[in-house]
Amino acid sequence: MTIELHTWNTPNGRKISVALEEMGLPYKVVPVNIGKGEQMAPSFLAISPNNKIPAIVDPDGPGGKRVSVFESGAILLYLGEKTGKFLPVPLAERIPVYEWLMWQMGGFGPMPGQVHHFIALENEQDRAYGLKRYMTETVRLYGVLDRRLANHDFVAGPLSVADFAILGWAWRHPRHKVDLADFPSVKRWYDALMARPGVKRGMEAKLD
Repeated sequence: MTIELHTWNTPNGRKISVALEEMGLPYKVVPVNIGKGEQMAPSFLAISPNNKIPAIVDPDGPGGKRVSVFESGAILLYLGEKTGKFLPVPLAERIPVYEWLMWQMGGFGPMPGQVHHFIALENEQDRAYGLKRYMTETVRLYGVLDRRLANHDFVAGPLSVADFAILGWAWRHPRHKVDLADFPSVKRWYDALMARPGVKRGMEAKLD
């Protein structure tokens, strides 16, 4: 059965289209135009009560019943559980996946997202303050990721949902004003992922 992906062309949306393609799951995109406020529609709030994209509806959920899932990290874990792909079974091997997924959700997403916000401001004083604060933290997070990847092909051992989560935001590095040449291990990881056919399809999927 086909999963509905309710989303828009954002880093968090790309995480899920990439994961669905890599996992070989059939899906259809249901665009939610956040610029027009469609995320506030009652029909969307019924599956995503925090009025944020993405969300999915799986007609073949646990027990064969329809299920909806919101929050991109929760969706990735659900899809990993559903398919048995990109989410190790042994708990010891899952720990780094959980760690790096939470690292992305708690930092490498909210901080670059603030950069996006302040870059768009017209008030130069407000813009300068915000960019100094959040770009400093964003660059620090790229450094954390670079150090991790210096000795790992992927962030949590084998390729996992944590990589897909982080890739969704690393994809926007030009908008973060970050040159990946300054983070060679991140660049190697990024280029390797972007060369994967499933990732390419996920990144090219029309989400808006």
